Amino acid sequence: MKILMVLTSHDELGDTGNKTGFWLEEFAAPYYVFKDAGADVTLASPKGGQPPLDPNSDSDDAQTDATRRFKGDDAAQKDLASTKVLGEVDADDFDAIFYPGGHGPLWDLATDPDSKRLIETFWASDRPVGAVCHAPAVLKNTQHDGKPLVSGKRVTGFTNTEEEGVGLTDVVPFLVEDMLKENGGDYSKGDDWASYVLVDGKLVTGQNPASSEEAAKELLALLK
Repeated sequence: MKILMVLTSHDELGDTGNKTGFWLEEFAAPYYVFKDAGADVTLASPKGGQPPLDPNSDSDDAQTDATRRFKGDDAAQKDLASTKVLGEVDADDFDAIFYPGGHGPLWDLATDPDSKRLIETFWASDRPVGAVCHAPAVLKNTQHDGKPLVSGKRVTGFTNTEEEGVGLTDVVPFLVEDMLKENGGDYSKGDDWASYVLVDGKLVTGQNPASSEEAAKELLALLK
């Protein structure tokens, strides 16, 4: 099993002067689900190299078993520091693609042409596509058969009320929940901050950080 994990390269939280990036738990939990299952994991990002970490995801109260494991794992840290440039990645080399969230993807991966190409290629060849929390933003411009890829699909992603809860409704370029609905997705959600994952065909979406591990396990199940 060869899995491509795609992380954001964007580190500015709008014009607030604050930093953003990827969310540590949403990377670490799936990374170890895949690794522990024996998968070969490749990391990529639009700019390559070290992707920016959302500082809020590195706070004491945001730590989980997976993030603590990552902090003690030199090999994983080296892996993360040397992500491949997304534009140089060949979809044919992988069995599935997975996107961790954080607010960063709203700015870069949502409109990145290389990301769009990869997702559409995976989808057209019936290979699993997974995204958690803010990362379903990467589906914003993806198409299949001339309409939005999420049209008619059961999907979830970071809720409007969760965005309100972190005080960023007026900062983000768009709301994940609204975008998925506008693109024709059959959007549903669980309780705020609780794990909630949907699988529709080969598409796996998770609502929030707590959904990261389950989303990764569902993606793996599609590969087995």
